[in-house]
Amino acid sequence: MGFPLQGVRILELGQIIAGTYGGQMLSDMGAEVIKIETPQGDLGRIPSVAPINGESALFLTLNRNKQSIVIDLKTNEGLQIFYDLVKISDVVVDNFRPGVLERLKIDYATLKELNPRIIQCSITGYGASGEYKDSPALDIIIQSMAGYMAVTGEPGRPPVRTGIPIADLCGGIFSSQAVLAALFDRERTGEGRYIELSMFDGMLSLLIYMGTMWLTKGELPEPPGSGHMYSVPWQAFKCADGYLVVATRQEVFWTRLCDALDAPELAADPRFETNPLRVENRDTLVPMLETIFAKRTVADWMTRFRAGDIPAAPVNNLDGAFAEPP
Repeated sequence: MGFPLQGVRILELGQIIAGTYGGQMLSDMGAEVIKIETPQGDLGRIPSVAPINGESALFLTLNRNKQSIVIDLKTNEGLQIFYDLVKISDVVVDNFRPGVLERLKIDYATLKELNPRIIQCSITGYGASGEYKDSPALDIIIQSMAGYMAVTGEPGRPPVRTGIPIADLCGGIFSSQAVLAALFDRERTGEGRYIELSMFDGMLSLLIYMGTMWLTKGELPEPPGSGHMYSVPWQAFKCADGYLVVATRQEVFWTRLCDALDAPELAADPRFETNPLRVENRDTLVPMLETIFAKRTVADWMTRFRAGDIPAAPVNNLDGAFAEPP
């Protein structure tokens, strides 16, 4: 069985992460992705960022499995080469600022005349219109603007960004999803379409129920550390030699956890009988659990938890993550 996107050709004008991660995902599904760079190259090539053998691991990772060509779109010759590629391609992806496509004469109205089936997807920071449309949209800027840094980190501590460039990746994830939908729609209509999406909008979407609670109840979340606003215990605990996490939303898992901890008194305590009560008495329960967890190693606890079918995991760094069995 072949790959599902075999035969689909994508011209990728995107750079760094937001404009390239979607193409990486689509290439993994079999699409032919032709990365088009300026003579100066993708900004993601900067070798001081995640350096490996004189190159950037960021660039190598996000552009694996792609073909590559240099085209100067500011010249007539380069523009004609690009137009010729558009005629035999399915999708064009970019993450330029609003207005750049028109200045380069590669906007959708132009490309559609060359190929009515072409799909064009533009990833912007804040959208093609509005007060911030021309503002720089780096990952940490979008994380901050979209509220993520206010809800990440430890209570009472300074704002913290997520450990991965989630805003950049968000642009790639949503763009690949949109391209897939447009390809499906084209099978029914025979026509392409223009897609414009913003990293900021995508990040607001990923706020899910926290956004709903603010919009409907005016409830502002606070940074929970590794904990959870609505579930206890649902966090990391320090063991004798490291950390692990447990997540016992359902009561059956709370009962199993108490059994594995040899702490039947916790299961019998009326203050902790239900999750809402445990949330209410978090400040009493968590220190008690911390004392118990500190008595054994991560491996000891995980042996017990796996035997008891309890949702738990070691807090791995990348060495542990890549060593986990498939």
